[in-house]
Amino acid sequence: MSRQDIASIVQPKDHPEKIGVRITPPPGIHIPAAPAETPAYLRKHYWWAYVHPAAVRFFERPWLINLILLGNYRRLSEAALEAMGTKIAGRCLQLACVYGDLTPRLCERLAEGASLDVVEVLPVQLENLRRKLGNHPQVQLRQEDSSALPMADASYDQALLFFLLHEQPAEVRRRTLEEAFRVVKASGQIVIVDYAKPCWWNPIRYLLLPILGRIEPFAPDLWRKGIIGLLPKTALHQKIQSRSVFGGLYQQVTITR
Repeated sequence: MSRQDIASIVQPKDHPEKIGVRITPPPGIHIPAAPAETPAYLRKHYWWAYVHPAAVRFFERPWLINLILLGNYRRLSEAALEAMGTKIAGRCLQLACVYGDLTPRLCERLAEGASLDVVEVLPVQLENLRRKLGNHPQVQLRQEDSSALPMADASYDQALLFFLLHEQPAEVRRRTLEEAFRVVKASGQIVIVDYAKPCWWNPIRYLLLPILGRIEPFAPDLWRKGIIGLLPKTALHQKIQSRSVFGGLYQQVTITR
């Protein structure tokens, strides 16, 4: 399915300039006094996937998300959860909402007394996640920009970035990673799952890159550098575990601080 096909489904017929307008969220979602604005790059490049409410309704289908990830959604999400532990203690941070059941399954792993903060810049995504989670007592949804977190240094035990980095311009991505490392404790860990450069023998390498370059304009960076190549320099002195999936098309990186 092309971006044009999707656009024909989710493009509003009237007042397209209203894409991304902030709407009043239901209870259980933290909105700061000065809420983060929808970034220009999201309005320009991802209105069709994340920003407009019709896009959320369209993409919030397990089979569709699995199809987009070429049948690997369950495998990748389960690998991320396993890296975080069977029972997740302390304070956990998830940067950006995720379509599918990753966050509900993450909540099932929260130990007694543990908590999860989900940070997302788009209110419509937070509302969608609240519908999936209900009013979970251990979860707080926060409208914040992942590249400028208001949280204190070393305030979380773990952080998860699941298919977020490929959607961000280089400078935003750099700041997001720096913020993740800033707010995670020295003894904590950061789990990242995203695209990577497939092995030379993987035919997907030659088929998918032109598509990604068209509908995901910031994704080719991950093909060229890989997740490890994008990490802050300070991360390279810490324990890094890397795992490739599906012939190198996807990569999971776990950094223990």
